[in-house]
Amino acid sequence: MADDLTGRHALVTGAASGIGLRCARALHGAGARVTLLDISEEAVSGHAAELGGRAQAFAADVTDEARVEEAVRAATGAFGPLHVAVNSAGSGTFGSVTDLPVSEWRRVLDLNLTGVFLSVKHEARAMADGGSIINIASLNARQPAMGFAAYCASKAGVEMLTKVAAMDLGARGIRVNAIAPGLVDTPLTAGIKGSELEEEYRDNIPLGRTGTPDDIAPVVLFLASAASGWMSGDLLLVDGGAHTMRYPRLAK
Repeated sequence: MADDLTGRHALVTGAASGIGLRCARALHGAGARVTLLDISEEAVSGHAAELGGRAQAFAADVTDEARVEEAVRAATGAFGPLHVAVNSAGSGTFGSVTDLPVSEWRRVLDLNLTGVFLSVKHEARAMADGGSIINIASLNARQPAMGFAAYCASKAGVEMLTKVAAMDLGARGIRVNAIAPGLVDTPLTAGIKGSELEEEYRDNIPLGRTGTPDDIAPVVLFLASAASGWMSGDLLLVDGGAHTMRYPRLAK
C-alpha cells in the first residue's frame, strides 16, 4: 500500500485536538510510530495512551526554540530519526488593521509562522534523508478575509516558508509541502457552528459543506507516503472548492 508507514517515525504538532489529532491517529493507523506534540501535556499524553505502544507525547510551546529542540531530541531518542513531520499548531484572531492590538498580531504571527519555522528547523535536523514535512496552512494563505490580517499574513508566510524549505532541504531528498484547508469543524471554529456565518461559508463552498479533520488526514497520508515522492514546495488546497468563490464577509 502506498500509505503504509510501518517502521516510520512521524511527529505531529498541535496534536491535542482537531486536525493535528486526527492526523496523528491516521499516521498511527498507517503503521507509523507517532510523537504527539502540543502545549497541553495532559491532553496529548491521554491521546498517546489511547493509541498505545507506538505513540508517545511531549509538551512543547512551538514558539519556544529551546523547548522545541528539546522535545524533538527526546522524541528521536525514543523512536529514532524522523521520517514525517506534520506542523498543525496554530491559532487566529479577529480585528480590523486599524484596531488590532500589536500584541495580538505578534501572538498569531509567532505561533502560526515562527512556530512552523522553528518546528521545521529542528525536525529537519532530526529527519532521515528522504523524509516528508507537511505544514498546515490555510485557504487564507491565498484568499484574504476582512478582519483576518494577522491570520492571513501568517498563513501566506507558511506557504512561502514551505517553498523555501523545499529548496533548502531538497538535496537531502526531504520533501516539504503544505495543505491549505478551508473551513474545518474543529474546536477553533466551534464558535460559528449553527450560525448565519457558517451558512454563508457553506454557500461559498461548491461541494456544499464545511470540512472535517477526516477530510485533511488522507491528504497528509498521501504527502507522507511514496505516492507523492516527486512533490515538494507545493500548497494543496483542500477546501471543497471554496477558493473558486468569494470569502464570506466577516466584518459588517
